Amino acid sequence: MGLKCGIVGLPNVGKSTLFNCLSNSKAQAANFPFCTIEPNIGITNVPDERLLKLESLVKPERVVPATVEIVDIAGLVKGASKGEGLGNQFLANIRETDAILHVLRCFDDPNVVHVDGSVNPVRDKEVIDTELQLKDLESVVKGMQRVEKMAKSGGDKDAKKKFDIMVDLKAHLEKGLNARAMQLSKEEWVLLHDLHLLTSKPVMYVCNVDEASAKSGNNYTKAVAETIKDEQAEMIMITAAMEAEIAALETYEERQMFLQEIGLD
Repeated sequence: MGLKCGIVGLPNVGKSTLFNCLSNSKAQAANFPFCTIEPNIGITNVPDERLLKLESLVKPERVVPATVEIVDIAGLVKGASKGEGLGNQFLANIRETDAILHVLRCFDDPNVVHVDGSVNPVRDKEVIDTELQLKDLESVVKGMQRVEKMAKSGGDKDAKKKFDIMVDLKAHLEKGLNARAMQLSKEEWVLLHDLHLLTSKPVMYVCNVDEASAKSGNNYTKAVAETIKDEQAEMIMITAAMEAEIAALETYEERQMFLQEIGLD
């Protein structure tokens, strides 16, 4: 079973450009908000040098690499948890994914508009986090209402345990924290599975930087790294526009030459 990964972020931060780099599909990427409305879906192979070595040894009739399904989800705005913008559709699309690529704009360019009028990736991250947390809070409150009676009767030990975890989770979310930052055992997460929490999904923050910052980052990426240091998350820096140029090259050798010329691995 392949992994399904959703690309999220505010409108116009480079999500569709990144999607085009990762998949063979070509999504519309333009300099205006809500360029993407319906989610674009593409498939990308997972590079694995071990597979090439096995192929040379075994010489099978067919080689099938692992794949990742990439979903380019419409940009989110404040109020999405209440249905603003494309909110309900956006949140439903995230719920269907196994992991999240959260794209943050970490470059200055007066020719590329920002929905909030200025570049601030930490603020942008908090906008999306807040909307996902509010939706999770709604799910937790409904879940508590479903199991409260069973939990208080004492006849169902799992219901009591689940209710107690949800009480703690509710308080955690109300502090503006993501569910994945909670220290829970595997068994406790299983009890919460039916809540389909958006902020419990594994996330990688993708800092979309200018070409000069692709190797060492900039003040924007440093601020993001500081913000997520206590979160169960990963971070990577890319220049989506440059990656799109690399992806357009026909051969592996051409791509390697391009990378060497700009000093990247």
